[in-house]
Amino acid sequence: MARSLNRVQLIGNLTRDPELRYTPNGTAVCSFGLATNRSWKTDAGEKHDEAEFHNIVAWNKLAELCSQFLVKGRKVYLEGRLSTRNWTAQDGTQRNRTEIVISDMILLDSRRPEGEVASPKVSEAEEEKPVEEVSKEIKKKVKDETAVSAKGASEPTEEVAPDDIPF
Repeated sequence: MARSLNRVQLIGNLTRDPELRYTPNGTAVCSFGLATNRSWKTDAGEKHDEAEFHNIVAWNKLAELCSQFLVKGRKVYLEGRLSTRNWTAQDGTQRNRTEIVISDMILLDSRRPEGEVASPKVSEAEEEKPVEEVSKEIKKKVKDETAVSAKGASEPTEEVAPDDIPF
């Protein structure tokens, strides 16, 4: 049987702040938008720019990290797979949505864009860390989580106190 490959690599800017939610069984899921740009010249020498918008989803510890470190406008590298969901809307119409379920995220800028107001999600200490250090921390945490999942062990469930919820 031939192998297949479903792999996506993107570099772009967040189009909105990440939205962190939890499933009924306590699994973290984070969703946000990402814009990628493409520029090219026609044979006549005209320059064209085109933006593509992507729906991004992160799960488990990576979801919590995305929620903590990402804000609208931030430049990131993402790696994951394409996934299409189908459902029936309340009005009875069939709907579908193609998303990129990410397995890796690397921050590519050291700070949020100029003029942007500080987000309460990221502490001052975290904001001052070099982007390479934060990216290494994220990779280590995701790697540790993947190693636990690969061994078949279940992740420890954390108790979330109502005071810990930021909204």
